[in-house]
Amino acid sequence: MSEQDPKLAVLESKFSIYEELSKQMLAKLEAAVEKISEANSRIATIIAKHDERIEQSIKTDELLIKMIDEIKETEEKNQTILHSRIDKLETELMSLSKFRWQVGGVLAVAVVVIGILNAFVPKFLTSQPQQVIIERTK
Repeated sequence: MSEQDPKLAVLESKFSIYEELSKQMLAKLEAAVEKISEANSRIATIIAKHDERIEQSIKTDELLIKMIDEIKETEEKNQTILHSRIDKLETELMSLSKFRWQVGGVLAVAVVVIGILNAFVPKFLTSQPQQVIIERTK
């Protein structure tokens, strides 16, 4: 046994060294796991905030799209109203133009009629002047 005692002592010393190393490695692993856990919780917090921002962005986008659609509908209604007003004005302008041509035609006819009347009416209304000869008395 005396031979085994030194071997046993060496084994026990090596075992205690391995045990010490195992404790140190276990402590380091526990510290690493703790750090990973903290990092994981930080990442989870960041992801939660990121998801919240994405949801807010989506809500904002939906609101903007809704507002754009409302503006589009309003502008389409305004465009329809504007087109109806333009059509109404065009109709009024056409009737005004037609009236202008009618007035021009009536005036042209009136000028022609007045010219004809001026040529013939004085002959009918006034009698022919009689020729008067004045003789000189000596």
